[in-house]
Amino acid sequence: MKELITIGQIINTHGLKGELKVFPLTDDIKRFKKLKTVLLNDAEVKVVWCKIQIDKVILKLEGIESIEAAEKLKGEYIKVKREDAVKLPEGRYFVVDIVGCKVVDTNGKEIGTVKEVIFTGSNEVYWVKGEKEVMVPAIKSVVEDIDIDNSIITIQPVQVWNYED
Repeated sequence: MKELITIGQIINTHGLKGELKVFPLTDDIKRFKKLKTVLLNDAEVKVVWCKIQIDKVILKLEGIESIEAAEKLKGEYIKVKREDAVKLPEGRYFVVDIVGCKVVDTNGKEIGTVKEVIFTGSNEVYWVKGEKEVMVPAIKSVVEDIDIDNSIITIQPVQVWNYED
């Protein structure tokens, strides 16, 4: 398992004193309020304060004191150490733990590897790349088991349709 969890991406500056506008990459935007430190470019940085907006977070980090310094960070990801990550309820997983898992069906056939998790609004979809590309809805009727320790996801057999022009 990866030891760092990405929780947001810096998308812009806010104000003139180095504040950062962050797009949250987490289910719980309020988790930012509890942060004492974050990892930015692999360096641990103290969180001075945080303000939650409807769908964004404004962060003030120690050592970023000007709009010029903040502008240089656009596009960077904010991470936390796994031990500082929120505790997930049973049956929930971090995207970083799903991506890279081998996907097999209940008959033992290997489907491929999860390349990306797509958020559709109603449920997540695993983009699996193997011999063919398959979109696997992350729902109980399709996903039988997720074994993060062994990086294996077991699903119901997949029917692949070939569309011809």
